[in-house]
Amino acid sequence: MQNERVIYLVDDDAAVRDSLAVLLSFEGFIVREFAEGRSFLETALKETPHCVILDVNMPGKSGIEILSDLDANHYPAPIFIISGQGDIPMAVQAIKNGAFDFFEKPFNADTVIQRVRESIDIYEKRQSGAAAAPAFAGQDLLTPREREVLQQIAAGASNKEAGRALSISPRTIEVHRARIMEKLGARNAADLVRIVLTGELQ
Repeated sequence: MQNERVIYLVDDDAAVRDSLAVLLSFEGFIVREFAEGRSFLETALKETPHCVILDVNMPGKSGIEILSDLDANHYPAPIFIISGQGDIPMAVQAIKNGAFDFFEKPFNADTVIQRVRESIDIYEKRQSGAAAAPAFAGQDLLTPREREVLQQIAAGASNKEAGRALSISPRTIEVHRARIMEKLGARNAADLVRIVLTGELQ
């Protein structure tokens, strides 16, 4: 059992909700379903679940707008975006707006369960104050997730290794890396390492 770990599932497609809810419930998670963004936002702003799975392309408020309303870059729980093949650019935009990562259709059940479990583990460690990153110049410019990615890069991890450590895809690591470099004025990975170690650029 997952110790009453709660997942909010937001999708206007009932078939997608049903299939994911059955999958996650079978693994012991408590799943709360939402067919649209407004009711989800009202609930998520009052009660924080352990994880959110959010469709990026919905009528009314889109997943991108919901991330903005939720201030997802500072929302405690990991938020996965559901993306179809044609929605990948939108999924990348969602990551910039604070999404943890995205699930690409069609879903692989084992991958969904593994990444949800691992993301919740990261969430719980963050809530307990574990693995706090050391201070460095420019840290306040980065979101908590960007700081985690930067620590992986500074430790010499490749995109694939960093993704494995943080339970997100290498493509998502690339998006975060580009954002971090832009915010800190870094030209390459060596600059990023130097910032973490000395707080300075050359």
